[in-house]
Amino acid sequence: MVDDFTLARVIHVLAVLFWIGGVAFVTLIVMPSTRASHAAEDRLAAFHGVEGRFAPQARLWVLLAGASGLWMTWRADLWSRFADLHFWWMHAMVVLWAIFAAMLFVVEPLFLHRRMAASPDPSRDYARMERMHRVLLALSVVTTIGAVGGSHGLF
Repeated sequence: MVDDFTLARVIHVLAVLFWIGGVAFVTLIVMPSTRASHAAEDRLAAFHGVEGRFAPQARLWVLLAGASGLWMTWRADLWSRFADLHFWWMHAMVVLWAIFAAMLFVVEPLFLHRRMAASPDPSRDYARMERMHRVLLALSVVTTIGAVGGSHGLF
């Protein structure tokens, strides 16, 4: 029989795999392909056609990653790690999760989609969005390296 902590870890790893893997795919494949195959003024609309299919999945994976991470922290009583900078990767996971949760559940649906739909300069907005995706992917990679390395005694 699988214990609840092991199940939470499986869910957590799977959720992070699909979440950050999706961010990597969008950042490294979808956005450059959209840039190469669409006129500057059409890129934003073309990207939103793809992103609209990915966003519900991203919300699910982010929710599962957050819930499973919280469960493991509570279940193993890991709260003290947040007071110890040797566990910097725990902070990084929470901060990264909070950024994505805010973007997916608050900023995009309540503000960003309307702003992008009425964009006076869609080419500039697309370039800005591409830069933000690269920054978020870089933060995701550092956080993943920290979390895997840290949870296995590297740090």
